Amino acid sequence: MNTLIAYFSYTGHTKGIAQQIQDLTGGTLFEIRPLDAYSSDYDTTERQARKETREDYRPALAEQVSDFASYDTILLGTPNWFNTIAPSVATFLSENDFSGKKIALFCTNGGGGLGHTVSNIQKLVKGTEMLDSLNLYEDGGADAKAKIEAWLKKNGLY
Repeated sequence: MNTLIAYFSYTGHTKGIAQQIQDLTGGTLFEIRPLDAYSSDYDTTERQARKETREDYRPALAEQVSDFASYDTILLGTPNWFNTIAPSVATFLSENDFSGKKIALFCTNGGGGLGHTVSNIQKLVKGTEMLDSLNLYEDGGADAKAKIEAWLKKNGLY
């Protein structure tokens, strides 16, 4: 199984989870980054993100995954941005062919849970199998590793 761990992270929570997943799976880590980075000022970014998600904006990405076709399983990380996936993740999903691939979502949030992330991913990718999702509050807390291991095992990835 060739696994890609693709994630977008603004505060660092999703990145930390992605790194823990890589430690456990040995998958290839890829950070989804917009070409134009978000402001380091949280309030400015929050206003921008709210507008982008409302308008279904798809920012250009700084880079693409080389040899995307070689991966059969994608562990996809996003923060819950206003009840959906981050705009950069939406761009990533819409610019790659997920036919025949499996996707397992890991979503960090500040209290909104998964929101509509799963259904919004399913709207963007066709011909893929959605595995069970992992929902983590912020950085997952002290038992993040145990939650990640259980999620990977449930999906047959560990």
